[in-house]
Amino acid sequence: MDHYDSQQTNDYMQPEEDWDRDLLLDPAWEKQQRKTFTAWCNSHLRKAGTQIENIEEDFRDGLKLMLLLEVISGERLAKPERGKMRVHKISNVNKALDFIASKGVKLVSIGAEEIVDGNVKMTLGMIWTIILRFAIQDISVEETSAKEGLLLWCQRKTAPYKNVNIQNFHISWKDGLGFCALIHRHRPELIDYGKLRKDDPLTNLNTAFDVAEKYLDIPKMLDAEDIVGTARPDEKAIMTYVSSFYHAFSGAQKAETAANRICKVLAVNQENEQLMEDYEKLASDLLEWIRRTIPWLENRVPENTMHAMQQKLEDFRDYRRLHKPPKVQEKCQLEINFNTLQTKLRLSNRPAFMPSEGRMVSDINNAWGCLEQVEKGYEEWLLNEIRRLERLDHLAEKFRQKASIHEAWTDGKEAMLRQKDYETATLSEIKALLKKHEAFESDLAAHQDRVEQIAAIAQELNELDYYDSPSVNARCQKICDQWDNLGALTQKRREALERTEKLLETIDQLYLEYAKRAAPFNNWMEGAMEDLQDTFIVHTIEEIQGLTTAHEQFKATLPDADKERLAILGIHNEVSKIVQTYHVNMAGTNPYTTITPQEINGKWDHVRQLVPRRDQALTEEHARQQHNERLRKQFGAQANVIGPWIQTKMEEIGRISIEMHGTLEDQLSHLRQYEKSIVNYKPKIDQLEGDHQLIQEALIFDNKHTNYTMEHIRVGWEQLLTTIARTINEVENQILTRDAKGISQEQMSEFRASFNHFDRKKTGMMDTDDFRACLISMGYNMGEAEFARIMSIVDPNRLGVVTFQAFIDFMSRETADTDTADQVMASFKILAGDKNYITVDELRRELPPDQAEYCIARMAPYTGPDAVPGALDYMSFSTALYGESDL
Repeated sequence: MDHYDSQQTNDYMQPEEDWDRDLLLDPAWEKQQRKTFTAWCNSHLRKAGTQIENIEEDFRDGLKLMLLLEVISGERLAKPERGKMRVHKISNVNKALDFIASKGVKLVSIGAEEIVDGNVKMTLGMIWTIILRFAIQDISVEETSAKEGLLLWCQRKTAPYKNVNIQNFHISWKDGLGFCALIHRHRPELIDYGKLRKDDPLTNLNTAFDVAEKYLDIPKMLDAEDIVGTARPDEKAIMTYVSSFYHAFSGAQKAETAANRICKVLAVNQENEQLMEDYEKLASDLLEWIRRTIPWLENRVPENTMHAMQQKLEDFRDYRRLHKPPKVQEKCQLEINFNTLQTKLRLSNRPAFMPSEGRMVSDINNAWGCLEQVEKGYEEWLLNEIRRLERLDHLAEKFRQKASIHEAWTDGKEAMLRQKDYETATLSEIKALLKKHEAFESDLAAHQDRVEQIAAIAQELNELDYYDSPSVNARCQKICDQWDNLGALTQKRREALERTEKLLETIDQLYLEYAKRAAPFNNWMEGAMEDLQDTFIVHTIEEIQGLTTAHEQFKATLPDADKERLAILGIHNEVSKIVQTYHVNMAGTNPYTTITPQEINGKWDHVRQLVPRRDQALTEEHARQQHNERLRKQFGAQANVIGPWIQTKMEEIGRISIEMHGTLEDQLSHLRQYEKSIVNYKPKIDQLEGDHQLIQEALIFDNKHTNYTMEHIRVGWEQLLTTIARTINEVENQILTRDAKGISQEQMSEFRASFNHFDRKKTGMMDTDDFRACLISMGYNMGEAEFARIMSIVDPNRLGVVTFQAFIDFMSRETADTDTADQVMASFKILAGDKNYITVDELRRELPPDQAEYCIARMAPYTGPDAVPGALDYMSFSTALYGESDL
């Protein structure tokens, strides 16, 4: 040990020089130290086939003490005395103490006589000195050593675990979570850390002690009950036990043979070739699928029926649900394969892969963007066509109803108007005919609105391109021609009646009053029947509530209408009474109107029957609208959760990709956890798709409960899957670069810090000006030509941006160009031994068959002076592995 090491040992041991005399007087601490130190000694003595039972008794003769020092130091001590006398024991103990002192350890107040006499305090102090020197002193973590180094190691390893805060070697370990965290960090399969509870320290401690003893070969040096039952566990006992974990875990396997390195290089070469073939085939298939799909989506030929259009909509849903998702995955996998291939080629110093013409990633993205644009237009067209056909069906049915009612009303009207009954009628009959004609004219005027409505509906059907417009137009024209003829006939008959009016003076006021009141009431009943039978189409609760309110208002008028009906019937009854009383020859009919009391009663009964039917129809429609409203709310509630969730995940992934928290493996693990949580979220997306399908099947076209559409959610979900896959791929490529180039974690952190500093837009990429500024800040002094050369390396696709992967590739390439040749020489020497060549048989023996043949096919025979048949030389060996550009 040199002066520095000796001084350092004395410095960190100075606070311990009195062995914490007061603390050793505590029986609880003495018990802990006895158990811990005894177990620690036995863990080394068992290598020599022995052990101790009583620490102050079994070291008294010095023999096992000297044996312990030989085991832990690997050195031979002076030959021990085998006598049983006190002087022999003191001599052996002194030899052991002299050996400890020779290692630069200052022994204070510890003499051989006290050890021989079985002094517990001094024996424990001596063992603690040995533990400090041989188990703790050489621990070094980030420029700290011994106790501080061990504490820092514990803090670093347990930092990610909740409820673990290691600040010392006593109370920080009482709950047992610290020991469990150390084991789980290095051997996660041994402990289910998530099931541990901070309020159950005994279980935690026993779990850690049992697992360490069973699987890590660390003896049980502590009792859980002693630790929990002590206000402040013994620091030395804890340090001794924790140091055993350090030595068990810190000696990680470092052996990586030359054959493994060669296998890795050959596997990369073969994998790169396969990736190129896979990319070309996948790109070709995807572009062909897009080429075949776009014409189908561009077809805008409308159908004449709602059923045919709904079948088109169902076909489009099948495309969205069954055919497109696998292609989205293929596109994402294509980008991942391309990026991975380019990264591996850069790591192997091979030229960048250039796909065939028209199969670049940008070409595929352009074709995909065109597909999605056409797809969006096709869906909008489908929905608009369905709305149009629904409107057309409603208008066509309304046209047929109104036309049928009007044709029924006009039936026989022309024949009536052509009658010349006034030529043989009496004066009273003439007066009656004239009044009847006036009533007809009122009735005719009342039907003018219906004729105008029929014409307006026909016009709207024409404007909406109704497929059966010719028959509608023909029927409408026939109604209009008949209406014009009725007007002309009505005018002609009035003129004839007015010519004979001077001859007719008597008029029956009661019939006239009946006719005047019966005609409007009859029109009211016909209008009421028409309204009660009129079909309706609504889309919201408010609309159906408005119809229900109007219907309730109509029902409120029925009592007054019934009074009017009774009054009209009373007039007719009075006429009949007069006819019977005065024997008036009225020929049994009302000369002023054709509306009979039986007709009024029949229509009134019909109105009363239609009212409950209308009630039922409105109730059913109200229930349907309530169901639609529930569908809207159900979809809106889910969409309002899923939409922000997707946005949040996108932002979190963006932050992970540019921040520098932990190692790349930590970032990759964190990203994979994100990916798993995202994939586990897929059932909610599927559930939302199901709700969306129910909404479309219900022909619901708007939703005031959310601003998110299913298209927004789909696009966001696809972008989220693509982003997390691309981000994981970038981190994996960064790990490949780091491992291949031997970049340390500190260098990776420096690269990330420099990249983030100059990524002023915080997009995860530097533009050309930012990259130039970054190079200048790192000491590069180059002209435009040199900068153009560098840009061709970091941006082979000429996108105008530099990713972090390309940046670290460039930086690692600049700082580690000589590593490849050294690795090749080292690999060659390991396989060749003392020779200057490798034989074909040796290569086939050390490598797997396919990779050995791959290498042999690319190597030239060795032609040196000591050449033997089947020998291969170094230059062809290195060229086969790494290519000529490396050497």
